[in-house]
Amino acid sequence: MLFRQLYDKETSTYTYLIADETTKEAVLVDPVIEQVDRDLQLLQELGLTLRYCLETHIHADHITGTGEMRSRTNCQGVVPENAKAACADRFIKDGEILQVGDIEIKAIATWGHTDSHNAYLVNGDRILTGDSLLIRGCGRTDFQSGDPGLLYDCITQKIFTLPDETLVYPGHDYKGRTVSTIGEEKTHNPRFVGKDRDNFIEQMNNLNLPDPKKIAEAVPANEGCGKPAVA
Repeated sequence: MLFRQLYDKETSTYTYLIADETTKEAVLVDPVIEQVDRDLQLLQELGLTLRYCLETHIHADHITGTGEMRSRTNCQGVVPENAKAACADRFIKDGEILQVGDIEIKAIATWGHTDSHNAYLVNGDRILTGDSLLIRGCGRTDFQSGDPGLLYDCITQKIFTLPDETLVYPGHDYKGRTVSTIGEEKTHNPRFVGKDRDNFIEQMNNLNLPDPKKIAEAVPANEGCGKPAVA
């Protein structure tokens, strides 16, 4: 398996390129529109054919590159079940597997940051957690129908039950960290360590974070697979 972690500096977003080295089929997870040319160049250099652009959720902090990648490569846009993106080619539900060559990408519904969010378990040994579980943190729950209790349940019952050695690759990091493990996060993540469900809900309801800078344009654009909404 070919696995690359790519970065958008402006929004601290990670995009993941996953490819079968035999068939040369590839998937991009959470592409960013400003990085489309970079990603296309890398695909070309590595001789890969992009089959899917796969979203963890409808993002509020950046505009997805899925629409542009689809128009330039004929790939399919795939979003979580119930995501408000009628333009998507495919909706992937909890437990469903996206096959890319011999690589299996399993969707794990992790609601709470938004009401339609998936993490993706890749070949059983690494998980792309999107904005649900972050390194030493977790996604906020105060917009897009977020629900802190639901996020707690999904993380503790679905993500933290994976083997401790499972690698954790988040959708963002604001301190330059690139990868963690399930064991590390269960032991050191301050959002969860020593907190029960009620403590977690109280904590999340009192973060008082400012809105993402691009939320007003990003959410409607991403509901259109990366095309800005027409006034």
